[in-house]
Amino acid sequence: MVERIDNVEQFVRGTRADIRPGGSEAFYSVAGDYVAIPPSDSFIGTATSTATECYYSVLLHELVHWTGASHRLNRDLSDRFGGKGYAMEELVAELGAAFLCSKLEIASTPRADHAAYIANWLEVLKADKRAIFTAASQASEAADYLTYM
Repeated sequence: MVERIDNVEQFVRGTRADIRPGGSEAFYSVAGDYVAIPPSDSFIGTATSTATECYYSVLLHELVHWTGASHRLNRDLSDRFGGKGYAMEELVAELGAAFLCSKLEIASTPRADHAAYIANWLEVLKADKRAIFTAASQASEAADYLTYM
């Protein structure tokens, strides 16, 4: 069961993003400029995270994607499924979500699933030694955008 965390709920409202609960998938719609998130009761805990941690980390991941729109931080979101651009954007979103989970104190310890997910993308991006620095910089910019908007 997802427990609502007041400061995180306030943070999410403060973004003024169009967040649409429902459905079975979480995603950012570039064309519609909205974030879709399954109902909170569909999130369950794992061996490494509570249902609450899972829900908020997914929501924050999608909000980081949302910051990439051309009228926000203008990251290239055209290569959404496949290719190096997709891998980079997913790494940015996951790093950004990890930064925000830490800042908002969603978990008391670093989440193992963030580390595993990021490690997977790092493997994909091994050919470009600067990719992690670019992704971390963009993730930090996205986290700051969401924090200080």
